[in-house]
Amino acid sequence: MGLGKRGCLLTVLMLLLTLAGIVVGIGGWFYYRQVQFAEVRLTPSQDSVVVARGDGLNAVLGKLRQAGIGEGRDYQWQLLARQLDAAGKLKVGEYALDDALTPRELLLRMRQGKVLQHRVTIVEGWNIRQLRAALRRAEPLLHETDALDDAELMRRLGFPDQHPEGRFLPETYVYQRGDSDLDVLGRAHAAMEKELAAAWAARSDDLPLASPYELLILASIVEKETGLAAERPQIAGVFARRLKMGMRLQTDPTVIYGIGSAYDGNIRKVHLTTDTPYNTYTRGGLPPTPIAMPGKDALAAAARPAPGDALYFVAVGDGSGAHVFSATYAEHNAAVARYLRQLRGNRAAEAQQ
Repeated sequence: MGLGKRGCLLTVLMLLLTLAGIVVGIGGWFYYRQVQFAEVRLTPSQDSVVVARGDGLNAVLGKLRQAGIGEGRDYQWQLLARQLDAAGKLKVGEYALDDALTPRELLLRMRQGKVLQHRVTIVEGWNIRQLRAALRRAEPLLHETDALDDAELMRRLGFPDQHPEGRFLPETYVYQRGDSDLDVLGRAHAAMEKELAAAWAARSDDLPLASPYELLILASIVEKETGLAAERPQIAGVFARRLKMGMRLQTDPTVIYGIGSAYDGNIRKVHLTTDTPYNTYTRGGLPPTPIAMPGKDALAAAARPAPGDALYFVAVGDGSGAHVFSATYAEHNAAVARYLRQLRGNRAAEAQQ
């Protein structure tokens, strides 16, 4: 009997060891499959997937299947998510999908919240109409301002007493799905406030401007008049000297801004002689508002204009964007004559092509 019991115990022990080996083997097999699967390259049929608030791993797996990712069984995704401590910790947002992505990399992105970033650029020299049109085209940006006029737009941003022109810093702004145009504009407005304050603090002692807003207006004119970036301080210097002397600025971009959407690309004598608040040929001083969004370099140039004696400038006309600067009206007239000859020569060459 004693030997029989001992034999039974040994048999049971062997069975238990065998079962344990089977369990370990199955576990090892599952782990092997899981590790193999973790490095599989995915082949999605769309560019991104969105993890919404309240989505669990199973819901996300369903969205991945809809996105064309058929690789891996659900248990493989679940085992991998546990290994990466991602189960129950997937962050809300939009995630990029591409052929180079593996399940491991995708789950880590979702756990770490590395959401897909989109970009929209505000271009130096744009006016508020152009800026708003660009935001309307931006996707997947939420459009909350389309039905708002400019005054209501500024009220929604928290600045009801401000004119919107010039108030948004030209820059490339990153946003993610779920952000709105108000979010982008709020950041662009804050960025301009910061840059304007810095430029005002660094301004020349003899700058003929009474406030940061006047600096913003002058910078917008410099931005629109400059074809060559290096000339911004020189152009700012011309306008600063004119302001000091009480001369009219006589700058075409302000006149064009006053014409508004009726401008057809040609500025005529009637435009220069018709008085509007923005006609710097008929009115002295600065126009009442900026005429465009000035960039950082234009702000810096307006704050610290280049010294010199030039009071006039005209384009060279060779396509470089460069100008000829003159101290006297006679010199300026000679430069204008050279520009007109260059222009006629350009037109003649184009006609022969």
